[in-house]
Amino acid sequence: MSQLATVSSFVEGAPPGELADVIADIKNLTIDNPSLLSQLGTAFEKYNEEQFATVKLPGSSQHVIVSSHNSLGDGRYYDVESSSGFAFDHSTQKASEVQSYVLESSQSDLVKSLLKSLATHTKEHYPNASYGVYPIENDSKIAVLVVANKYSPNNFWNGRWRSLYIYSPSSSQLEGSMKVDVHYYEDGNVRLLTTKPVSSSISSASAATIIREITVAEKKYQEEVNKGFNSLSEGAFKGLRRQLPITRQKIEWDKIAGYRLGQDIGGGSSKR
Repeated sequence: MSQLATVSSFVEGAPPGELADVIADIKNLTIDNPSLLSQLGTAFEKYNEEQFATVKLPGSSQHVIVSSHNSLGDGRYYDVESSSGFAFDHSTQKASEVQSYVLESSQSDLVKSLLKSLATHTKEHYPNASYGVYPIENDSKIAVLVVANKYSPNNFWNGRWRSLYIYSPSSSQLEGSMKVDVHYYEDGNVRLLTTKPVSSSISSASAATIIREITVAEKKYQEEVNKGFNSLSEGAFKGLRRQLPITRQKIEWDKIAGYRLGQDIGGGSSKR
């Protein structure tokens, strides 16, 4: 594997909210090849589109989504709700050159109805989420996207929820998936990556019916994830090691290291 391919895999595997940290590490690791970073444009674009990167447009407080489903080509994307087209820098994750964009689609009425219902859905079920609805595949299908990010670097964890649903009006089928990505890195490095496929027939081609089906699927998946965590906590994790030593007290490693250091400086013996 070439150095570029290796470094690109680092970018594409960056945990939620940690792309800037990964870029900083790449700079430190490739000091002898400073031009390598400028060759990662394709990797940055793939990461941002697959992760549904969100960005605030200049002069706006609302985040919009960057994905392959709302790409206009040449680094430009559009947002239906704000009727805006914009340029997106994949390396800095900044938006610029905002222009008016009017959606021209035979599915525009359903798209706008879905946006309205989706706004209510995300407000009720997510503390903070971005969403988008876009006609795709030559106007034959509609993509529904939801992404929710929760970053807590001070507590050594970051997480992301992504939902993608493709609705086909001709077959009344809803296909898609829900993905959860959580990274916990306090005194270790643990990452949870889960994917849940969705497939269902829609009885009525209305926005309310489609979003209702999405709501049921997401609620069921969240309950499954919660049960999985409880099972791991009470089962597998307990089987890996004792929660406390035999003394039933936590070992204070910092103090032990301090005691040893004091003995060494004082010329004493570390043995008892």
